Amino acid sequence: MAATTHLIFLLITLLVTFPTSESRLSATYYSKSCPKFDEIMEQTTTTKQINHPTTAGAALRLFFHDCFVTGCDSSTLITSTPFNTAERDAEINLSLPGDGFDVVVRAKAALELACPGVVSCTDILAVATRNLVKFVGGPYYSLLLGRKDGLVSKSTLVTPTTLPKPKMTLDEMIEIFARQKFTIREMVALSGGHTIGFSHCSEFASGIYNYSSTQQYDPTYNPRLAQGLEKACSGYQKDPSLSVFNDIMTPNKFDNVYFQNLPKGWGILASDRVLYTDPRTKPFVELYARDQNAFFSDFAKAMEKLSLVGVKTGRHGEIRRRCDAFNN
Repeated sequence: MAATTHLIFLLITLLVTFPTSESRLSATYYSKSCPKFDEIMEQTTTTKQINHPTTAGAALRLFFHDCFVTGCDSSTLITSTPFNTAERDAEINLSLPGDGFDVVVRAKAALELACPGVVSCTDILAVATRNLVKFVGGPYYSLLLGRKDGLVSKSTLVTPTTLPKPKMTLDEMIEIFARQKFTIREMVALSGGHTIGFSHCSEFASGIYNYSSTQQYDPTYNPRLAQGLEKACSGYQKDPSLSVFNDIMTPNKFDNVYFQNLPKGWGILASDRVLYTDPRTKPFVELYARDQNAFFSDFAKAMEKLSLVGVKTGRHGEIRRRCDAFNN
């Protein structure tokens, strides 16, 4: 009896120490279960980006918003129902561009034809983002695969301190990133993702329209940029979709020009410009502005780290049949 008890204890110990293959992430996770995974992902993301050049920025922002709320689990892809208001309908997520969602839907449809019920929406979003960043000139980085899709998506989980906002102080942003175990350097590197994508005028309008009783514009803006933004956004109150590129110089290319813009006052958002004016972040802005390789290296490492935040595996998630709805 004692021997049997010892054997059971040993088996439990082994299972805890060495998790089943189902719960492990691997770079070759789909090599046997879906051999065409890489080919389908590459074809889908390339076609989508060529036809809709804002897709890369949209996917990158969607991935970031997803991973910072309950981890990388595609909870942001879920559509609300009469019984549940999902993350997607939290106020900060209402401005997420549709192209980010669409590229995942297209890839999922193609993969379901090739290998039904095998590939998670979460892995699709992670790989689509990586592929798109690389396609527009950014660094390639490795990804471990085998994530499951989350089982919870509630707008109430997107709290005021969950995601960084354009008007937040640097202290608030540092705290948000620190909560996810990111250093200040990693925060600045990830902010470099603003080298692609766009921001809606409503996110920075307070800095270009009657900033104060004595100043029309926020003084941290380059005056020429402020004047240009004032004209470009003149109808934003009637048309909330009005937006401008985050990097006005090379908006569709992933490079370090975003960082070169900041010392000139050419950062669109207040949360961009503060990175150059604060001594805690300024050295990293200066480093990335003069050394694109350093930016690419740090961005790639930070994205690899981001892709593992709150990952669900095994029984803690599912493989959704469609990315915008839970299976049950």
